[in-house]
Amino acid sequence: MISFISSRLRRSAVTAAALGAAIAFATPSGIANAAVTSGSSGSASTASSASTAAWAAGTRSYLVITAPGDTSAVRTAVTNNGGTVFAHYDAIGVVVAHSASTAFAGAMRGVSGVQQVGATRTSDVPADAYDPALPANPSQSPTTLTESNRWDMTQIKADKAWAVTTGSAAVKVGVLDTGVDDQHQDLAPNFNAADSVSCAYGKADTRAGAWRDVGTHGTHVAGTIAAAKNGKGVIGVAPSVKISSVRIAEPDTSMFFAENTICGFMWSGDHGFKVTNNSYYTDPWMFNCPDDADQAAIIEGVKRAQAYAEGKGSLQVAAAGNSDYDLANKTTDSSSPNDSTPVTRRITNACIDIPTELPGVVTVAAMGNGNVKASYSNLGKDVIDIAAPGGDGAFGVYSTLPGGKYGNMNGTSMASPHVAGVAALLASVNPSYTPADIRDRLGVQAADTACPSDSRCTGTTAKNSFFGEGQADALKAVGGSTPPPGKYFETLADTAIVDNATVDSPLAVSGVSGNAPAALKVGVDVKHTYRGDLVVSLVAPDGTVYLLEDFANGDSADNVSKTYTVDASSETAAGTWKLRVRDIATQDVGKIDAWNLTF
Repeated sequence: MISFISSRLRRSAVTAAALGAAIAFATPSGIANAAVTSGSSGSASTASSASTAAWAAGTRSYLVITAPGDTSAVRTAVTNNGGTVFAHYDAIGVVVAHSASTAFAGAMRGVSGVQQVGATRTSDVPADAYDPALPANPSQSPTTLTESNRWDMTQIKADKAWAVTTGSAAVKVGVLDTGVDDQHQDLAPNFNAADSVSCAYGKADTRAGAWRDVGTHGTHVAGTIAAAKNGKGVIGVAPSVKISSVRIAEPDTSMFFAENTICGFMWSGDHGFKVTNNSYYTDPWMFNCPDDADQAAIIEGVKRAQAYAEGKGSLQVAAAGNSDYDLANKTTDSSSPNDSTPVTRRITNACIDIPTELPGVVTVAAMGNGNVKASYSNLGKDVIDIAAPGGDGAFGVYSTLPGGKYGNMNGTSMASPHVAGVAALLASVNPSYTPADIRDRLGVQAADTACPSDSRCTGTTAKNSFFGEGQADALKAVGGSTPPPGKYFETLADTAIVDNATVDSPLAVSGVSGNAPAALKVGVDVKHTYRGDLVVSLVAPDGTVYLLEDFANGDSADNVSKTYTVDASSETAAGTWKLRVRDIATQDVGKIDAWNLTF
């Protein structure tokens, strides 16, 4: 860990100045839950204003997991085994139960139809869960600040994207966080109160204001996504989309337990959020390990909820974390459980950071000012999907704070909402896009970012452990409603180019039915010291040759790095394609370094 960054909230309030006044670092606080019932496919029902169950010391929260559908038999078993049902999500087969009995989990694991049971915390459920207090509604300070270009927005070309579109009000983005100050002058124009909620203890509390910020983090994140372009303060990446607050942090502790995250994802799916931002990890375990019964249940429960939200059309974007930790090479965890006494434990890559390492979630690393990894940002080959500005040192991300204020924060928490904003722009200009389409386009449109001189950065310029597929690019995102790319195939195997000879580099294509498209993309990367010697062709599986380029004999430039478009609609897509390079002279040689096909 690095001392100046909170790795729980994926951010740091390094210089979070509020109109010139410094604000304090966020500090941990409390927890809670109560007995209630939810529908078979939505979020748990609204928390009542009166206590529905008596709180008792020693009460713990559990996920009881069964087959999706009717959970009534399992709920009865919860009651019969010394527990109470706090919430249930029948569509994914998850029951949130409370019990003060230390024998509860063991007893429930023996119940027919119960697949997994796990405690979600190592501390008691707070009494506040049974009668939650509403967060404060801060008084507002009007600002004299006017909008100006900020380094983070220009770095991802958001300022240029706004000239094309500022996003669609039909696109809803969920901010799953500490809450949002909906009264803020830069957030109120885009705030969607109708779809905002508190999921702080694992069930939906729809009382007005329950969604408000119990810290500062969620309000800052919301501003980066969608602060209005209104001449005041700051501008968000997608300043015309709608934002909803789903408060999943508990008051005092600002902790995000599994039942809260589950409630948040279920709410997001049921309320039509096209994108959600998740700048946190699910407490109390930085990494959840499947060989631990409690943590295995947490993995399964949150995974089901995320899949439910995605199935309803919601893409989850999440922060990678602030520990400068290689998520592809896990060895130890010394920070968990963070709701009681942390212990140092050996872990493996089977242990995952939730939600950022769940299938389908876009994992975002942080960059500083320029094409550099932020010093604190987690990394990991084939774990990091994309990168965006998160701030570092003197260059913080400037955004909204509760009470009409503004300030700087640094962290992957600040990087993730930049990507969520770009995803919202993509959804705005391509309303038919599915979560998978948006996820793919984020990667395709990202600006390739090469590894620095750091041995921990592995992979290629196109995809590596520091930046994934590169830095988010808002301008490319609003380039139009181009259909999402088809399947992509690439070979990195080198093929030597010999004087006065013809060489072929094969590439196997599978899983693509029917014929190739009329606009087959052929990406070519040839290293050669005199390309005037070269004739480059594509060979279809049936042997048909498509000339890509016959370079002029006097072309003395080095290398071929181009993408060609070929009408290959008469060719069967599946099979072995070849890139053919003919060298028609002597003295200069080279190699086919890499090439690819996009169907």
